[in-house]
Amino acid sequence: MLQLNCPFCGLRDEAEFSCGGEAHIARPLAHNELNDKDFADYLFLRDNPKGVFLERWRHAAGCRRWFNVARHTVSHEIIETYAMGSLPKSKAARQAYQDSWRRTTAAEAASKPSKKGKEAR
Repeated sequence: MLQLNCPFCGLRDEAEFSCGGEAHIARPLAHNELNDKDFADYLFLRDNPKGVFLERWRHAAGCRRWFNVARHTVSHEIIETYAMGSLPKSKAARQAYQDSWRRTTAAEAASKPSKKGKEAR
């Protein structure tokens, strides 16, 4: 059984947690328009790598808070856990974040405020 180190409650068994899938998927802002293909990629495409993967987990039987986990998908080694909204600190997890194809998608670009959106306000 895996053991996860909840950033808020400490080390606990995997049974107390639920996995929420891939972490660091940027949501496009409403005023930034995407074509149908790019929006479908944002909604439906998910990674399934052989190696370090960044996931969202929730401590369902504890504090009920969400956090991120860097986990190796082959060995199931937990490399690190870190709070939502922050980036990983370990070298392997930072590299996985940088190497993600999501960093170059239209949805990622649309998740940042645009000049057009600022003028509309």
